[in-house]
Order: sequence, then C-alpha cells, then structure tokens
Amino acid sequence: MSMPPPPHQPPHNPYGGPVPPPQQPGPYGQQPGPYGQPPLGHPQQPGVPQQYPGPGAGGWGQPPMGQPPKKKRTGLIVGIVVGSLAVVGGLGYAGKLVLDGAGVTGDFPEATHKLVVPKTLLDGSFTLTNDASETEGKEVEDTYDPTVKDAKAAIAQYGGKESSVLVVSGFHGRIKNPTLTRASILSGAAKDKGTTLVIQPKDFKPAGHDVTVTCQVTTTKDATGTATLPMCAWSDENTASFVAVVTTESATADPYDVDLSELADKTAKVRAEMRKPIN
Repeated sequence: MSMPPPPHQPPHNPYGGPVPPPQQPGPYGQQPGPYGQPPLGHPQQPGVPQQYPGPGAGGWGQPPMGQPPKKKRTGLIVGIVVGSLAVVGGLGYAGKLVLDGAGVTGDFPEATHKLVVPKTLLDGSFTLTNDASETEGKEVEDTYDPTVKDAKAAIAQYGGKESSVLVVSGFHGRIKNPTLTRASILSGAAKDKGTTLVIQPKDFKPAGHDVTVTCQVTTTKDATGTATLPMCAWSDENTASFVAVVTTESATADPYDVDLSELADKTAKVRAEMRKPIN
C-alpha cells in the first residue's frame, strides 16, 4: 500500500525560522552585504578568507568600517611623504640662508659639470615619472643667492618597484661654498610646515665616490598621520641636490632605525648618474 506524499515543508534553516528567498546580485556582481561581506544571516564559509571588493566593485579594497587595511594605511603615509617632497623640491634651496656673509667672499669656480635628468636612475631600478625642472625649478633659479651663479634646476620624481618613489631636487651652476649649500638644502627641508627634524645631519663618505653626503631624518605630520622621511644631500663646486627614496617600509619606520649609510650610498650613485661634464 503506497503512502501519500508528505506535505510540502519549507527548506530547513539551521538558525531557526524560514530560509529567506534568494537575493539578487548587487549592481557590481557581488552578493549584497556591506564591503563585500556575505549578506546578513549567511555566515562566512569555514576556511574561506573574507574577500573585499576591488576597483570597480564599489569599495577600492576597503574592509568594514573601523578596520583600515595596512596597505591602505601605508599608501596614505607614502602620499604624505611624496606630497611634502613636492613642496620641498621647490623650496629646499630657495629657503637657503647665507649667515654672516659666510662663503660670500672669493671667486666663483669654473663651470665644468651640469646635472641632467635621465630616464632611469640607480641602474634602471627607478623610471622617470615627472620632470619638474621647468616648473618648480623656476623658483630655485630665480632665488637670489650671493654664493651661487647661473643656477639651473634639476627636479624630478621616479617610480620603482612596489610603489617606491625616488625624488631628486637640485641644480647646477657655480657654487662658492658647497658645504654651506649642502647644509642649507637640508635645513630648508626640515623647516617645512608640519615637519620635525628627528635625526640631526650626519656626514658620510660613500666608498668609490669623491664627495661628502650629508643625511638626516625628519617626520612629517598631517591629518592622516605621521610619516618618516630620510633624505641626503650633496654639493660640489658645480652641482647640488637632495635625494629621498620613499618606500612603505621607510615611510612607516621608526626614525631611529633608518639606515642612513645605505641612503648615502644611493645618493652618491644618483650623483654619478646625473652629473655630466659640460662639453
């Protein structure tokens, strides 16, 4: 004898109550739910990492409110540093002060070398992204300095691996007192708004290079946070510049943990690649 079919039962919901009807995908193809989370009432599958929407998915990789990802945080900090360098690039030398007539007397040296802005730096590990020599550089060239003649700016930004940035801001001309000029470039950078000098200028003599490189560490603060900025500068009778290499690691590092000797070596290498004889 056959049994009658059992009455229709709604699908079982292990959390009690009826199972809600299927929901339609969101406007970008993901299931509804804030920041890419499963819809409310649908737990995350065990062992499956939470996924956040990327560009075009309505979130730019942002997690739930109150939990900013580390990469986004470091990206903001790198932005602070690069933004501050954009200002320093035009003002580092322009803020130079000649104290008590130091370096004013004497003859100007002969012009034998110039700075060029190459397509790459540090053996091709950084590629030119912006040459501002003809824009921000005008402020450098128009600044009166009795210890410098015929200044011509070389200001540029380069991009490297993992969003690293190299900024160089300098000039060539005839420089009476290279030591004063080098010190003044770093001093001007440390006086930028929101900047604090943490590690005092220190001199280095990179092996294989006939130049003194002076390095310091500052911190830069704005509404989004505080960033660490190591930078070095060189100056000789014809060329002068600062160099900063910005990475997520350097921008978030403790200022006292920065390896300035390594940056000094890179600065001397940048000088060797940018400094060319005048033909």
